[in-house]
Amino acid sequence: MSRHAKFLAALAALPLAWTFAHAEESALDAFTGLKMAGDWELVRNNCIACHSPKLITQQRGSKDQWLNMIRWMQEKQNLWQFEPETEARIIAYLAENYPPQADRRRAAIPPEMMPPNPYAPPTTRPD
Repeated sequence: MSRHAKFLAALAALPLAWTFAHAEESALDAFTGLKMAGDWELVRNNCIACHSPKLITQQRGSKDQWLNMIRWMQEKQNLWQFEPETEARIIAYLAENYPPQADRRRAAIPPEMMPPNPYAPPTTRPD
């Protein structure tokens, strides 16, 4: 086989190699963008009632971090209490499909680097 024919054969095999390399990735739900794996429908049914699915897919976290987010929503946003099994399944799905990634979130901006907040209450100086 000539060098040109070998090159063309290798080029033709690239789509097949790409398919095998990505075969384990879950398909995305067309409506929500959630990874269609495991308990994705449970997450869809319980989470997008209150907010955009994009808010889920843009976040990353461990089981503890996802649990903390749920607790914050329950405390501050009136999210209902889940049955323990439902909550465990939701957290397991989120932690498995949207795990922590070092390059996904930046550190908070220090207050001294923030611009002035025009809506902040006036501060009084002690005399």
